[in-house]
Amino acid sequence: MPIQTGTATTSRAAQLENAVRTVIRGKDEVVRLALVSMFARGHLLIEGVPGVGKTTLGQALARALDCSFQRVQFTSDMLPSDVLGISIWSAIEQAFEFKRGPVFTNILLADEINRTTPKTQSALLEAMNEGQVTVDVHSYPLPQPFLVIATQNPVEHHGTYPLPESQLDRFLMRARMGYPGQDAEREILRSTAGAGQLEKIERVLSGADVLEMQQAVVRVRVDDALVAYTLEIVKKTRESEYLSLGVSPRGSQMLYRAAQAMAFLEGRNFCTPEDFKPLVVPVFAHRVVVNALYSSTLKKSEQAEQVLREIVESVPVPV
Repeated sequence: MPIQTGTATTSRAAQLENAVRTVIRGKDEVVRLALVSMFARGHLLIEGVPGVGKTTLGQALARALDCSFQRVQFTSDMLPSDVLGISIWSAIEQAFEFKRGPVFTNILLADEINRTTPKTQSALLEAMNEGQVTVDVHSYPLPQPFLVIATQNPVEHHGTYPLPESQLDRFLMRARMGYPGQDAEREILRSTAGAGQLEKIERVLSGADVLEMQQAVVRVRVDDALVAYTLEIVKKTRESEYLSLGVSPRGSQMLYRAAQAMAFLEGRNFCTPEDFKPLVVPVFAHRVVVNALYSSTLKKSEQAEQVLREIVESVPVPV
């Protein structure tokens, strides 16, 4: 059943997804999560080793949209003002004039966000949560739509500052980008990958289109049984003996919104269990903390995902 904005809208969303996939080979799931984040008014954290296409994904999405775009390469010597902007005294006006930073854009690619200090990382908190920036007691609204795509290398690497829980909670989802499959990597080598491919991406949507689609996502229906299903999973994360920190009410709200966006991308105006179930790990994994009782050979960053998968399998799926 088509959404209220019509099949033309969902068709254009599919065109956007296909355009990004022409550059990001073999990572269809990550591309879908990026679009879910955007249409759900959320932000996306992409984690992976260097060279797997994290930055390229953000650039490809920005090029497919007729929106303003800024890329910030985070380093250890960056200051919050390098991201937000700064007030400078104007001798002509005899007053302070605010010079806007790169955060004043529709799509902000925060590249290697865990390479900068916590002080600079926290500068994005208000922008991501409230869509505004406050400098010298003055608040400035950000352009809409506003999407932050942050990339980070694994925290085990040298010279990184792990994002604190308060910062992680502002991201709707965390996606992992591993190495591509052999067939996908062969296509990358055979094609004119990189900047050449990015230049070929055509503009598919505008900022106004994105805002319209975000409104359509809000109208996607969610049955009471799916709400109960979500709350049962959240309850089990809070009661699990393996988790010292369960999912907060904000986390359950984020899953609700993400599932609506997933249904929208599937061309439906109602949600099904298949919209919720595959999003539990991307939405919840960075919001929970595994304790010492959980014994696993997995890396610490992957243990939360495994615990959540076990919880999801233990909760009956509503009919």
